[in-house]
Amino acid sequence: MPIVASHLQDGESAVFIDDGDFAAVVNGYQCVSWENFLRIEADKRSVCLAVANGKIRETLEKKCSGAEIDFFSPRSEQSVIMDAVEIGDGAMLSPFVTIASNVQIGRHFHANLYSYVEHDCIIGDFVTFAPGVKCNGNVRIKDHAYIGSGAILRQGTIGDPLVIGEGAVIGMGAVVTKSVPAGVTMVGNPAQILKER
Repeated sequence: MPIVASHLQDGESAVFIDDGDFAAVVNGYQCVSWENFLRIEADKRSVCLAVANGKIRETLEKKCSGAEIDFFSPRSEQSVIMDAVEIGDGAMLSPFVTIASNVQIGRHFHANLYSYVEHDCIIGDFVTFAPGVKCNGNVRIKDHAYIGSGAILRQGTIGDPLVIGEGAVIGMGAVVTKSVPAGVTMVGNPAQILKER
């Protein structure tokens, strides 16, 4: 929320939206239900989908789009974005995230503290990086993948990129040395399949 708040203009405000059991105020910000959010008088509404699960983010994206609500892409002032980078709507970049050159990133990407994406990577929609992810060059990450804290994705090549399959989960601290099939969980160094979903 501090990153969102740092982007607010005069007359704008930020709230948390939660339809579960929630406190009225969280870290000094009002917390409201979806229905109450829609009732707040505003010339314009935008949301950030700050939920780690990519499938839930996709469901929420559809709900917001159906209500004609725009998506906000908060980026920390301490993040670094180099040249020839394309980033989709709703991406959230935490402090000390680096996106190197010639990178394409899809919708609603989350990059947590101290993560980086090196050159010539293509990242799909609803991908999540936990803190400290090291995504080296020429990597392709498909939609809904989750990359755990401190994971290292080895560098691919132009003709043979390292591929993380759709919906794959890479465990924290894993060292991924070869492409990962869709829907599996990989752990360890070198990373091995723990289970298929």
